[in-house]
Amino acid sequence: MNPLQVAVGVVKNPEGKILISLRHADLHQGGLWEFPGGKIEASETAEQALARELKEELNITVTAATPLIAVNHQYPDRFVQLNVFLVEQFSGEAKSLEGQPFKWVTPAELEHYAFPAANQPIITAARLPHYYAILDDADEAMLLTNLQKILNRGIKLIQARLKNLPSAAVAKFIEQAYPLCQQQQAVLLMNSAVECSVEVDGIHLTSRDLMALRLSSGHALTTRPKWLSASCHNLEQLQHAQNIGVDFAVLAPVLATQTHPGAASLGWEQFVELVAKVNLPVYGLGGMTESSLITARQSGGQGIAAIRAFLD
Repeated sequence: MNPLQVAVGVVKNPEGKILISLRHADLHQGGLWEFPGGKIEASETAEQALARELKEELNITVTAATPLIAVNHQYPDRFVQLNVFLVEQFSGEAKSLEGQPFKWVTPAELEHYAFPAANQPIITAARLPHYYAILDDADEAMLLTNLQKILNRGIKLIQARLKNLPSAAVAKFIEQAYPLCQQQQAVLLMNSAVECSVEVDGIHLTSRDLMALRLSSGHALTTRPKWLSASCHNLEQLQHAQNIGVDFAVLAPVLATQTHPGAASLGWEQFVELVAKVNLPVYGLGGMTESSLITARQSGGQGIAAIRAFLD
């Protein structure tokens, strides 16, 4: 079955709020909130369809749109593919030209509205930043200094990968680090290989822990953390991450790295192929620099993850 192709816009204003509108009750998935957009006509590209729909529905003229995520979803009565773009550059004041209610909400508030099932990965992608910093414990003495460097760069998503530290040292560091992250409104995740129970915003699963986790097995999480992410290296792992409800994934290695110079890398072409097969925000990891962000996003990724790139 060929999917119904739809262009969708996550329209974000200079204050960081996102525009959502209410679907008419007589439409498919009527009465639910949505990100604006509409069907892609045969003669249009996804970008052209999005620009037309936003102009017709909301009086907004798109000046730039960047790919955010693609979502394939099977409803009982139809199969849809949502081609989603982040729209941060536009002109015109939003107005309801077709009578539908709309409002501007913060990314965190999106969770409080009822959306169609196909929109759930979009909500997650809209809430996530483009950079994911990994704080490594190779030099314990530099941990706080490196964390401060990351926060000073404006990074809002950080993983504490403290696999080599004893539990007491991890607890001591997080006692200092977590308040610093909270002050900067940064999300702090703990790598699942760390054997220490501390308060953070979520868990980042190693690929081994990801594959050991089953929804109905003894390995299932007792409580769902606020954020749950995972490291993936192939399609099987990405699909399992999606199936157990992981919020986002990191796919690696995309390019050759200094730490593993001889290891086989995916390359951007394979990254594109793998990301297109799951409804998950995915960060590229391995050989990334800040300038890799444009390529990652054009390749369907949420952004880039890195250890050293945010410390230089």
